[in-house]
Amino acid sequence: MRVVIAGQGYVGLPLAVRAAEVGHTVVGFDVDDERIKRLAAGESYVDDISSAHLQRVLASGSFHPSSDPRACAGFDVAVIAVPTPLRDGSPDLSYIEDSARTLARYLRPGATVALESTTYPGTTTELVAPLLEEGSGLIAGVDFHLGYSPERIDPGNREWNLVTTPKVVSGINPASLAMVQAFYASVVEKTVPVSDPKVAELAKLLENTFRHVNIALVNELAVYAHDLGIDVWEAIGAASSKPFGYMRFVPGPGVGGHCLPIDPSYLSWRVQRTLGQSFRFVELANDINNHMPDYVARRLVSALNKRRKAVNGSRVLLLGLAYKKNSGDARESPARRVASLLLDMGAEVRAADPHVVEDAHVDSRVEMVPLTADQIAAADAVVLLADHDDFDLDLVVEHAPYVLDTRHRLTGPTVESL
Repeated sequence: MRVVIAGQGYVGLPLAVRAAEVGHTVVGFDVDDERIKRLAAGESYVDDISSAHLQRVLASGSFHPSSDPRACAGFDVAVIAVPTPLRDGSPDLSYIEDSARTLARYLRPGATVALESTTYPGTTTELVAPLLEEGSGLIAGVDFHLGYSPERIDPGNREWNLVTTPKVVSGINPASLAMVQAFYASVVEKTVPVSDPKVAELAKLLENTFRHVNIALVNELAVYAHDLGIDVWEAIGAASSKPFGYMRFVPGPGVGGHCLPIDPSYLSWRVQRTLGQSFRFVELANDINNHMPDYVARRLVSALNKRRKAVNGSRVLLLGLAYKKNSGDARESPARRVASLLLDMGAEVRAADPHVVEDAHVDSRVEMVPLTADQIAAADAVVLLADHDDFDLDLVVEHAPYVLDTRHRLTGPTVESL
């Protein structure tokens, strides 16, 4: 089939590459000209697709990156995989709207459109369908097929990837579901059909809200356990020995990426707008997780004070600017807030991260450095924020005068865990 993937980010690019590998002719459409130039040159900017991998599908002639809307013409299947950020606490669906309007111009009878972008329940039928109908003159579910299939990409996960992770699929009617499922069945190992796009949209938000709330629980517990003089990590380990009724979640410096800081708020916003009710679990989780970087900064201030050092003038080395290990994704990373707080208190902040490129600094005042024995020893404090496998953690323990470990990866006389 001729396939268009609108959006060539961490969701759209892996899908486009995989669809090309299994035999579809794929147009990777993105309005960012620079991004398309990099793709055309065989340069990947997504963790899960190496440049060598990208170059192979380009050489096969089955993948065509383009920023020209006319390249979308003649598609059999189109997938919308564009960002859905929050703006002042409200969902910004402008990228979805722009993509739907573009695809509508080239929509033909019998074609299929699937939305993947994370959003509130009702977006597929209430927003995307009318835009496609208005721009094409066709009727959804009659002249063309429409459905929703939430993305489940976990950047850097070596076990569960696009192909191996079950794919939830839906359609606005049985014929649409059949076509959406047929396409995804060609690129992933297992599909999970549901009865309605709203169910699929809610399932995605449920997955991330579940994580968000449970991470908030252990984050708040970590704060109180420290004040009570209890090792929260040992308690979590003991609780994890129970083979039923418990799922392990661990504390950290905060949440980042697109999913946890943003997706649950889509559900909260929808409940408030539609029902006039507050989704209290989401709002509480937001409050706790959003303030974890502040707690990390307070813990560091306290640790330096005990060593008769002020934050003002101290050199602090942050390890990991990404929001999670083995990822180059610094979107909404808690490191951004930690760095800003320390800089505002007068600290000299340096950072090491082999995955986050230099032009993605959290703050222009942060100096990027390699992780060397000299850099570690020169720091008054080292803060482990993202425990990348590339980091030589033994070197950190050997040379650091003090370490605040927010990931519970280090042991030693100078190491303190969150």
